[in-house]
Amino acid sequence: MTENKIKLQENAQSSSKNKLGGAHTTIIGGRAGKKLVKLVSQHPEVKKVIPTVISVKGIAGGSLTGKVLRADARGNLRLLLSEGRSFQEIRLVTTVGTAEEGDRIMNELNEILKTAF
Repeated sequence: MTENKIKLQENAQSSSKNKLGGAHTTIIGGRAGKKLVKLVSQHPEVKKVIPTVISVKGIAGGSLTGKVLRADARGNLRLLLSEGRSFQEIRLVTTVGTAEEGDRIMNELNEILKTAF
């Protein structure tokens, strides 16, 4: 895990815009939301970041939160961003090929997100 943190720091200088794809480019949370997505996209095993539609849920108010959810069979992940009444799922395409490796990346990314908040 420390090896990936070192790689993450080395990649911090490189642009993550080439990893952003999909039809929707808006990310909730303003600068903070974009910062979280950029931080996640700099992981060496995240190949593509695809934002989806912004949806509305329950009550108003609240701060920005982010959590990486379970891997699918191919190791791809979902980042759930939530701010106030809005939430957005961001799909993370990884370079790994199994759910076990995807779970490892999920744990690493959740640790990175905990330090970001």
